[in-house]
Amino acid sequence: MSSNPQYLSGNEIRNIFLNFFAQRSHQILPSASLVPEDPTVLLTIAGMLPFKPIFLGQRTPEFKRATTSQKCIRTNDIENVGRTKRHHTFFEMLGNFSFGDYFKEQAIAWGWEISTQVFGFSPQNLVVSVFKDDDEAFGIWRDQIGVPIARIKRLGEDDNFWVSGPTGPCGPCSEIYYDFHPEHGDENIDLEDDSRFIEFYNLVFMQYNRDASGNLTPLQNKNIDTGMGLDRMAQILQKVPNNYETDLIFPIIQTAGQIAGVDYHSSDEKTKTSLKVIGDHIRAVIHMIADEIRASNVGRGYVLRRLIRRVVRHGRLIGISGEFTTQVAETAIALSESAYPNVRQREAAIKAELQREESNFLRTLDRGEKLLEEIIQEVKQQGNTQISGESAFTLYDTYGFPLELTQEVAEENNLTVDVEGFEAQMEIQKGRGRDAHETIDLTVQGSLDKLAEHIQVTEFLGYTQPTATAKVEAILVEGVSQEEAEAGTQVQIVLDKTPFYAESGGQIGDRGYISGDGIVVRVEDVKKESDFFVHFGRIERGTLRVGDRVNAQIDPACRRRAQANHTATHLLQAALKKIVDDGISQAGSLVSFDRLRFDFNCPRALTAEEVQQIEEQVNTWIAQAHAAKVEVLPLAEAKAKGAVAMFGEKYGDEVRVIDFPSVSMELCGGTHVSNTAEIGVFKIISEAGVASGVRRIEAVSGPAILDYLNLRDKVVKDLSDRFKVKPEEVPDRITTLQSELKNSQKELETLKVQLAIAKSDSLLQTAEIVGDHKIIVAQLEDVDPESLKTAAERLLQKIGNGAVVLGSVPEADKVIIVAAFSQEVNKKGLQAGKFVGAIAKICGGGGGGRPNLAQAGGRDASKLPDALAQAESDLKSALS
Repeated sequence: MSSNPQYLSGNEIRNIFLNFFAQRSHQILPSASLVPEDPTVLLTIAGMLPFKPIFLGQRTPEFKRATTSQKCIRTNDIENVGRTKRHHTFFEMLGNFSFGDYFKEQAIAWGWEISTQVFGFSPQNLVVSVFKDDDEAFGIWRDQIGVPIARIKRLGEDDNFWVSGPTGPCGPCSEIYYDFHPEHGDENIDLEDDSRFIEFYNLVFMQYNRDASGNLTPLQNKNIDTGMGLDRMAQILQKVPNNYETDLIFPIIQTAGQIAGVDYHSSDEKTKTSLKVIGDHIRAVIHMIADEIRASNVGRGYVLRRLIRRVVRHGRLIGISGEFTTQVAETAIALSESAYPNVRQREAAIKAELQREESNFLRTLDRGEKLLEEIIQEVKQQGNTQISGESAFTLYDTYGFPLELTQEVAEENNLTVDVEGFEAQMEIQKGRGRDAHETIDLTVQGSLDKLAEHIQVTEFLGYTQPTATAKVEAILVEGVSQEEAEAGTQVQIVLDKTPFYAESGGQIGDRGYISGDGIVVRVEDVKKESDFFVHFGRIERGTLRVGDRVNAQIDPACRRRAQANHTATHLLQAALKKIVDDGISQAGSLVSFDRLRFDFNCPRALTAEEVQQIEEQVNTWIAQAHAAKVEVLPLAEAKAKGAVAMFGEKYGDEVRVIDFPSVSMELCGGTHVSNTAEIGVFKIISEAGVASGVRRIEAVSGPAILDYLNLRDKVVKDLSDRFKVKPEEVPDRITTLQSELKNSQKELETLKVQLAIAKSDSLLQTAEIVGDHKIIVAQLEDVDPESLKTAAERLLQKIGNGAVVLGSVPEADKVIIVAAFSQEVNKKGLQAGKFVGAIAKICGGGGGGRPNLAQAGGRDASKLPDALAQAESDLKSALS
């Protein structure tokens, strides 16, 4: 297979690579989802990530050799996207993998063969690097491949020792670079010179596993993981100056340019950068949505929302005023569908998500941009160089500006943002985000990675057995492996078999006990790390040792509650599809012992009638006593039968199907009741929006209903006793009190205004004549904003031609200043809005309004006398 291609398309490069290795006994495997199985990683960041359990020895590979084109996303260098030649958020990594089969010699030989004989690179255009201590790889390149010593560079750990993350498989690597200017010679070769060199092929020699402490342990089998960047290969072979001008991205850029009415090649660098950002990000976005990631404010959803909003903003920067993302997405889908058919299959969902996010963002973008512009001007006028965290959070919370977007705009204006102040404000609003965010104990994961080759994976018996006799495989204390642990110690325990369900699919882990000869461990939670069930608990009695035979017993009452709530979520989803929209899909869930939470994709709020109908439908199915049918089927067969897949879950070739015939059929690994009648009753507590296009229903079922009713009964009894009325009379009593309170508030407001007017009338005697005008500048004590405004208007009406400026401190750390100017004063060039805004800055605030009446605020009450003195001085100077 030898050629010297003059031009190859991105699709051709991909196919040539895969076929090259297929002819060398590699199985071509499809790209894994961007949602990884590895809980330590938010998104699929490398071609090897789907194979991590194989590299760790936790899973037996079906094939000794494999080759893939893996879609990846990285956002750690997002600020460089569009500014450099080859930084991307989305990219494709072509890879060939050996699972304990061939190693360095063969991987290097094939890497050189495909580069020189297949893609036609001249050896004079290639330079290779090796890890500084890898004499074996150095010798292969020199002696077997024949690369001159001057063109083999030894590099350090930062460059040539590959890791998949803080923990996990790793090893030395060797890279192949393309030299655009071999005529410069072999003296003083600097691979950091990206104007001359580009790394396009990375050969990782997977030899070790790194734990959380940085310790390296040899892997049982030596493996090969290589990565060839498709975008970089396209740049080289298509002879374009950067990755963005290849056929993989440039058509998207052209589409965006046509919408904006600009030509890429004749544009300035700023416009080119925006076009590149759009081209890069829209590729990432279509693949994320195709892999069922939804925009939100947490986790992967936040990454997606951030990318969409960057696309929209850069569209605005190049002159696009309306919605456009679905148009550029159509081009991106057309470019990707031959290799990734799911983008075309999910086209409707991709465009709907883009349209919704873009529409929502555009509604607030105008106001947010104006506010940010005002904030920037104010910061500069005050001689500062930093936007406050409070201002950045207001932009985020009210106008949907991500912190990174504010930072970008600030950087464009040579300013910074107080990130610590922003994060302090963010902490206040993280409640819901924490509910939906899984916390991963990386220390535990790292220790398990290290133990993986020496301990047995956990066998789960909990579908049929509430108890099990098991062997203690590992004990971890604060994430560190121990041989034993004493009473009073918080531990994480791995058993060879367990009846305990581990947290997954939205269902929390079981509770219960692990006991043995003089040993009692209270199990408070169970999580699954890779293929190990980790039991989190506290040793209450005795000393637990690795190798002990113990009895594992779940808490049956907690299990029954979880089963009822989990089955109830299945019935709830079925009811939503039946009553609201058959297209509704799950966006997240929580199944605990006392309640259930179900998030679903829906662009509107449910009506009260729909909520009632859903609740009634679920209870009808419960009363009809539908028996569960549980079976394990091939994935294709389960899907053909209509089984619904759970959000964010990964499935093997065979799947567990929970079927309540004629009601619900889902792929699910959770625990369930054997008959819907066991649930008893189902009650919806609330229905609300949690993100754009995502709704949340919270409910209770089964034994948890009694807890819910007892709490409600206690509240009603308490209100009944306080109001001295019967329980059924409580609503009427509250309505009466609300009416009385409303009337009292109106009376209070009236009295406040009357008091402010009374106070202000005494100021008429202080009016000063300045030229042809009268001015009154004064402070009134404890007057609210509306009353202060009324007083200023009344005084202006009485003095006629003139200006009134009043200030007050209605509460601690709050300053109010009002200005009322007559038309004659306006004609002198004074406008109340600009005037009062400037004065308020003295008190650490700002504001504005109409030329004749305006209000401003501040935070420093001690500066109010100074501000009013300045107001008086400015008025006299302007009007005299």
